[in-house]
Amino acid sequence: MNHYDLFSQFGISRPVYDLALSASEELEQYRKSIDLIAEKRQLGVLKAFHQAHISESSFNFKSGYGYDDLGRDQIEEVFAAAMQADKALVRIQFSSGTHVLATCLRGLLHGGDDVLIATGLPYDTILPTFGEIDLLSETDEEVENFKYSSSRQTLAARGVTVRAIKLTAEGKLNLAGIEAAILPETRMLYVQKSRGYSSRRALLSEEIAELKALVSRVNPDCIIMVDNCYGEFVEQMEPTAYGADLIAGSLIKNPGAGIASSGGYVCGRDDLITEVAEAMTAVGVGAEIGPSLGFNREILEGIYFAPQVVAASLAGSCFAALLFQKAGFSVAPLPEDLRGDLVQTIEMKEAEQLKAFCEGVQAAAPVDAHFTPIPSAMPGYDCDIIMASGSFIQGSSIELSADGPLRPPYTAFLQGGLNFWNARLGSMLALERVLSL
Repeated sequence: MNHYDLFSQFGISRPVYDLALSASEELEQYRKSIDLIAEKRQLGVLKAFHQAHISESSFNFKSGYGYDDLGRDQIEEVFAAAMQADKALVRIQFSSGTHVLATCLRGLLHGGDDVLIATGLPYDTILPTFGEIDLLSETDEEVENFKYSSSRQTLAARGVTVRAIKLTAEGKLNLAGIEAAILPETRMLYVQKSRGYSSRRALLSEEIAELKALVSRVNPDCIIMVDNCYGEFVEQMEPTAYGADLIAGSLIKNPGAGIASSGGYVCGRDDLITEVAEAMTAVGVGAEIGPSLGFNREILEGIYFAPQVVAASLAGSCFAALLFQKAGFSVAPLPEDLRGDLVQTIEMKEAEQLKAFCEGVQAAAPVDAHFTPIPSAMPGYDCDIIMASGSFIQGSSIELSADGPLRPPYTAFLQGGLNFWNARLGSMLALERVLSL
């Protein structure tokens, strides 16, 4: 069997194979930097394991209240060290990244507080938690009001003022606008690192340093909180290393490496972690309760493998950018761009192409490859979503997946890949399906 035969058995045509071969050759110039970051982060995780004295006893099973759960406490030591933070809260009881973020927001913001979102309107699923957002213009002269929920559980219903300021036309933080918008009562500056379902670029961790310097000058009591979903282990350091007071994310994304079956994490300042823990459980018990229920090994093995799995995913994303760019599609980020998350976008021209793209990615999955993704309504979104996700963990976006809202400009959002070869095949099949229309 020659090399092409390996791909023809999956329905890859010779033209797509030849294009992929060219993309693979060009990819080599970018893989060195990906591997260097992975090496640094992998050794950092290993050092964190040593410092926390991880042993077989760390894989214990605690039930009930979860008092004195040694393994759980050691996991939190590992996450704090690996994420360059003072302290961590890592719990299987968190069901999604949105759940973690909402817990942080409700725990830290109260009536009379103001929160300023530094990266424009955030990801769709967290919008109802805010409830209502005033979007400031670049000059702060015009304000658009967006209302997302009338629930009494929203921040707006609790008396929290929520404002957002757009990024600049170049996709950078509008530092002058942020400085002008921070008020004495601004309790939090909220930052979404990843692009979400938008065309903007992902922020780099080092850009948080500029925010930290600004906040320290204007309102030192203001908390910088970063939605770190899709960004973990992509760069040499996390936002906490540059001054973020709090970062949060999901274990079924980057830090779980496709091994952790649920859960979420929060890392940052000791006092803020204490507040979030009390919001998660109850005042007076905070982080002391919440049994690990036998998931310690999964969580520890997940973060151990995370740097190399993220590196494989990044290589897959960079390959997809090269492949579709060669086929004449607009992609972001570009192959040569610095990456702050593992999401790759490819702009389709119509809804049918977006559907075909997701069908191709689904066909490359190890699980449910024989199913066809169908657009459908999804909680938290204002339009139908199509999603390809043949994963071992339901909804695990560190595993190869693709999705997108059925609305112009019909952008495909590709992410994940537990290994590079599967991710590469997914992109090839996606292109094959799109070109066959």
